Amino acid sequence: MKDQERKIQELQLIEQNLSNLLMQKQNFQSRLLENENALREVHETKKQTYKILGSIMVAVEKDQLKKDLDSEKEILDLRIKSIEKQENKLKDRAQELQKEILKELK
Repeated sequence: MKDQERKIQELQLIEQNLSNLLMQKQNFQSRLLENENALREVHETKKQTYKILGSIMVAVEKDQLKKDLDSEKEILDLRIKSIEKQENKLKDRAQELQKEILKELK
């Protein structure tokens, strides 16, 4: 019975971790959407571009701003992919534990 309790606790911990990962992923996806919208605006504008640094807005060369946004997009994509890998590993472990628990209950 102790082994089954341990597995149930591990399963609950996995579910908490999955919930935390989902919140992080949603945050990064939201930031990625903002980034993509900003990139689209930068590509379309013919006017001066600006970047917010802390509490001020400064003029920035369009090419530099594109470069910064592309770099940020790359980082956000990598973070989302990393979270998705962690999610998949946790989901696989959760399924494995569920099968073991159900098998022991029979």
